[in-house]
Amino acid sequence: MSEQPVQVPRHLLRQVEKPARYVGGEWNSVVKEHRAADGTWRTRFAFCFPDIYEIGMSNVALHILYHVLNSRDDTACERAFAPWTDMEAGMRRLGLPLYGLESKTPLAAFDMVGFTLQYELACTNVLNMLDLARIPLTTAERGPADPLVIAGGPVVFNLEPMADFFDLAIIGEAEDLVGELIDLYRSSCPDGQRPPDWDRNSFLARAARIEGVYVPSLYAVDYQPDGTLRQIAPRVPGIPAQVEKRIVLNMDAAAWPDKPLVPSTEIVHDRMFLELFRGCPRGCRFCQAGMIYRPMREKKAVTLVGQASRAEAATGYDEIGMLSLSTSDYRELGSLTDCLLSELTPHHTNLSLPSLRLDSFTLDLMDKASRTRKSGLTFAPEAGTQRLRDVINKNITEEDLFRAMELAFQGGWNGAKLYFMLGLPTETDADVAGIAALLDKIEAIYRALPREKRPRSLAMTVSTAVFIPKPHTPFQWCGQLDLETIQRRQQILREHFRNRPVKYQWHDGKTSFLEAVLALGDRRLGPVIRAAWQRGRTFDAWDDHFDLAVWLDCLQVAGLDPDFYARRSRPADEILPWAHIDCGVSASFLRDEYEKALAGETTPECRLACSACGAASFGGGICFDA
Repeated sequence: MSEQPVQVPRHLLRQVEKPARYVGGEWNSVVKEHRAADGTWRTRFAFCFPDIYEIGMSNVALHILYHVLNSRDDTACERAFAPWTDMEAGMRRLGLPLYGLESKTPLAAFDMVGFTLQYELACTNVLNMLDLARIPLTTAERGPADPLVIAGGPVVFNLEPMADFFDLAIIGEAEDLVGELIDLYRSSCPDGQRPPDWDRNSFLARAARIEGVYVPSLYAVDYQPDGTLRQIAPRVPGIPAQVEKRIVLNMDAAAWPDKPLVPSTEIVHDRMFLELFRGCPRGCRFCQAGMIYRPMREKKAVTLVGQASRAEAATGYDEIGMLSLSTSDYRELGSLTDCLLSELTPHHTNLSLPSLRLDSFTLDLMDKASRTRKSGLTFAPEAGTQRLRDVINKNITEEDLFRAMELAFQGGWNGAKLYFMLGLPTETDADVAGIAALLDKIEAIYRALPREKRPRSLAMTVSTAVFIPKPHTPFQWCGQLDLETIQRRQQILREHFRNRPVKYQWHDGKTSFLEAVLALGDRRLGPVIRAAWQRGRTFDAWDDHFDLAVWLDCLQVAGLDPDFYARRSRPADEILPWAHIDCGVSASFLRDEYEKALAGETTPECRLACSACGAASFGGGICFDA
């Protein structure tokens, strides 16, 4: 592949939606020469996000790793995003390969091409980007001159459906690991340039010995006659039977971009951001992130205030958002918000608080949230009855919800958005009716206020997602509820909220079904994904691009039953496709939590009592905090 920069004709950019997606040159972007000052070749790493620019640029991992890699003089990191269909058609028509935004170098000329996999339905976009880049799709097809294709992100905790397409995966947090990988790679490349006889297999075998690196081709998978797994085992000696995830223990010392990229066009989360902590102490049984990011590790408030001040000066943003799985669980939230408001308000910079826990919503926090700009309130009760909230270990009550809504109404809000899930394990129609009953009571609370306290009409929003069993959670042994029942329960809520001050939003059960198939799948799905892509499936996470019929046909041609993956309950002794990936939480803990869920028993959060999940083995975080 030529290393000459790709020349994108102006007439093509004039023809496509949002041409700023494809030109680069953003404030704080980094452009490096291919050679360093000492004459050696820089290692070129392309950070690829398999969705459009506006979504990818909102991803915090992109900004962190862009900073980490470009902080090395021997490395140049560029970005690439999935072109929208209009740009893809133009590139294919003109014979233009996919390129890095910074130098316009074709991706096929990079040393490493790394994809962050944030959701399963982006899988065909990965193949489409590789094909546009003219990089062979599978690791078996790649030769010495082809880039190393790397996966990261939460989906790699079960990479098996995509195993054929990736040379290696980073399991866990990449800030430290990616540097070790670059060092190993450069040790095999004299003067930083890959030799013509570079031994790809030898490099992968050595990379597999780095903690947190998973090389799928070095693991053999054997199946039982019934389609379940017999075993997953290393093909070669010296690599671990279980790949342990990597984490960053000291969040205050963790890499963080003081000069974040400022996009050239409006993006989904168009603000600067602060990461308060990683992990979560709560233990909701449906939540994969709450399990795979354990243990909870916080940054000090003084660290965050400094990061906010530097980012504001470097970007000019007028809003800062807080990132975490449960922001109100941050121990220094009060002092942090006070300091941030003191620093930011004189500059007319707003503070954005995300969804808050109902049991920690206070008048003081509400006042801070509205001091700069009154934004909407969002809460996530998740289930309509206490019985079902206990099953999922949500550990909030309807009294928490009513108290929070009363405070919101008294503070001048006339509504909020509430998130629920349909199809949770053990759910009945009565639990769904419980959602409607909660909203009826909230409406009664609002109407009980004096008229002068409710100058506007009540405006509530209810959003229901479809439960998807995820690997490394207590519900990984569950099957997904059938589509017909999901649709019937959605109809129950639609009918109840008709002509009421409640806007009802729901997720399509068909996309959730495919997501469950991919989330719980094994390597036999690889050819199915490739076949679906060959039949034009891309952007499956977008409702107007999704076509379940094509996927079902591809599964049928492959002789695979989607219900086997998505709707089947699994026995405790079944070897799961992700059994060789160690997320730090033990399988015995997950199984105990599953049994407790079926019994309606709850588990206290980590700060109240250690539940011996296994995360203490990392030697830090909340497990060891005083």
